[in-house]
Amino acid sequence: MSGLVASAVEYMVDAGQRSVLLLDVMRQRGDQYREHVAQTAPHVLSYAAELIIDGRKLEQPVNYALVRIIPPKGVEIDLKRRPFVVVDPRAGHGPGIGGFKADSEIGVAMKAGHPCYFIGFLPEPMPGQTIERIARAEAIFIEKVIERHPEADGKPCVIGNCQAGWAVMILASLRPELFGPLVIAGAPLAYWAGVHGKYPMRYSGGLLGGSWLTALSSDLGGGKFDGAWLVQNFENQNPSNTLWTKQYNVYSKVDTEADRYLDFERWWGGHVNLNAEEIQFIVDELFIGNNLAAGRVKMSDGTAVDLRNIRSPIVVFCSKGDNVTPPQQALHWILDLYANVDEIRAYGQTIVYTVHETIGHLGIFVSGGVAKKEHAEFSSNIDLIDVLPPGLYEATFEARGDSTVNDEFAVGQWVMRCEARTLDDIRAMGGNSPEDERRFETAKRVSEMNLAAYRKYLQPWIKSTVTPQMAEMMRNWHPLRVQYEAFSSHNPWMRAVEEVAEKAREERKPVARDNPFLEFQERLSKQIVNSLDQWRDSQEALSEAMFLSIYGFPALQAAVGVDPQSVPSGRREMDPKHRALLQARIADLKSKIETGGLQEAGVRALLYVGSARGMVDERSLEALRRLRQADVSARLTLAEFKMLVREQFFMLLLDRDAALAAIPKLLPDNMDERRRVFSLIQDVLSASAEISGEVAARLKQVSGLFGLDAAGGAPKLRRVTS
Repeated sequence: MSGLVASAVEYMVDAGQRSVLLLDVMRQRGDQYREHVAQTAPHVLSYAAELIIDGRKLEQPVNYALVRIIPPKGVEIDLKRRPFVVVDPRAGHGPGIGGFKADSEIGVAMKAGHPCYFIGFLPEPMPGQTIERIARAEAIFIEKVIERHPEADGKPCVIGNCQAGWAVMILASLRPELFGPLVIAGAPLAYWAGVHGKYPMRYSGGLLGGSWLTALSSDLGGGKFDGAWLVQNFENQNPSNTLWTKQYNVYSKVDTEADRYLDFERWWGGHVNLNAEEIQFIVDELFIGNNLAAGRVKMSDGTAVDLRNIRSPIVVFCSKGDNVTPPQQALHWILDLYANVDEIRAYGQTIVYTVHETIGHLGIFVSGGVAKKEHAEFSSNIDLIDVLPPGLYEATFEARGDSTVNDEFAVGQWVMRCEARTLDDIRAMGGNSPEDERRFETAKRVSEMNLAAYRKYLQPWIKSTVTPQMAEMMRNWHPLRVQYEAFSSHNPWMRAVEEVAEKAREERKPVARDNPFLEFQERLSKQIVNSLDQWRDSQEALSEAMFLSIYGFPALQAAVGVDPQSVPSGRREMDPKHRALLQARIADLKSKIETGGLQEAGVRALLYVGSARGMVDERSLEALRRLRQADVSARLTLAEFKMLVREQFFMLLLDRDAALAAIPKLLPDNMDERRRVFSLIQDVLSASAEISGEVAARLKQVSGLFGLDAAGGAPKLRRVTS
């Protein structure tokens, strides 16, 4: 019994000290919040930066800015490498998440030697600022980056996180000439997509009656939408973390966890505002309207946004653990735009996607583990991805070890390969039925009707009533802001906590890990988390059932003009003008099949043999890069080499027999040159795996086309060893 009493006393002392220290952490969080929001340009970048363009000084001012990231000591930057530009998401939080840690999107890009730039924003929008105006400002920013790197071997790689992802895609469709590869991380592009039983956030707009509440919130804010409401939407997705786990984790590990918690809260609590026009565009056109992939988004001059105009490789990074942007929302735009992979190729597009198994939404751009793996691999191999033939690929990662073949061709701790996929691979992830599509279309039309009624009957009265002082007061009294203010030193009750906490640190006596009361505390915490999770699951199930029932009601569908028997098809047909251009391009390529020399023959042969594997490994791509640097193609820039690869790929696609038959006509008479190029082809193919099976058969066929068998000088098939 005495042992149990001793354990109880030990636990109570520890629990009391932890409680005081937790309160002090909350006080620090509140003070940090007040300091952060008082800054003119708050951010959480962990790097020094140099201002390049202040968007507030543009002809059409915006609250965005372009900065150059100053490399930390010991990091070498190659100014001839393509620059990276990270565009931060303006989703209610402040800027800086892409460079929040040393192991971040910016960090891994700089470690790979790339110059880095960052497009961030200020808390307050400029008067008259719209999404279109921001897009035009970002075009000016990227033009400036290109101007600063005239010798770079490629246009900038642009990373768009979350909501910045769709913004980057819109701009790249309007100004495709500005962009190198696009990395779209955790970005929703097909807003209705999902599967039953998961990801209920897509039902929110319909259950709230549409976007009229967005307009009301903006009007109550005096023409500004409080980003804290967007943050609250994120928090509502995971009540157990919001209400318990986040704080309990600090309480239970208060001696080690405080700094990490405060760092994250500095960004999480940095709420920003949007103009009413901005948020209304986002909700109407994207979240409820789902108009982006459908091509129904138009600029002020009438130009339609067509994502098929993008000419740069698109790298899509998503996760099954992301309940904000699930894989379906990140990838189903591809199904809306293309009938098959051949149509992707017809538009000259290269799409690479990767699906993480568990990481959550914020972890896609915050997690150091993700940065060291996926982002590091994409950064290191971005030039190689740029020369991939058009098509659809999935990027997979294999740990690099002692048994890795030719590991000198790999960068980092992982080996990346791009495996050819079809649209069926995306469909296999699940998606909407025709009935679901009708439901979302009905919700969209109900939203339009409710918004029109609000604007006619309520909006004029509310706008005339709300004063700037009232709007500011409502922002200050938002529940998320109040929780920071209430625990800050501004609260006289919290001022005494600092002294008590200092004494607790001096007398700190952590409880033993095997203390039975500590074990009970952990079990109780798990029960609380399970209860909150069960409550969330029941609420999500109820929300889904209500949405499916209300908007699946045939009478409601008929009332808003949706045919209850229709079979909606979101896929868009190819534009007749593009089809005509495509036919002309096909005729041009066919006419050039017998045109070229050793470069064309070598690349054509390599593509033919390599396509038998159905995937491209980073080691093969690195060997291909070395082939490009060899004197056989030394005069080619990356852009020229990319064009060469694409032309030869399409020739094989259009008429493989004729393309292969023409290879001997492209080769020089010099047999030593033929042998050298054939040897380089072998090196590329052998870099990732042993040459065997269909690959070996095709390589033997190419050996004959090169005339090496007849000359008695064909090199033996070999595997490059490490």
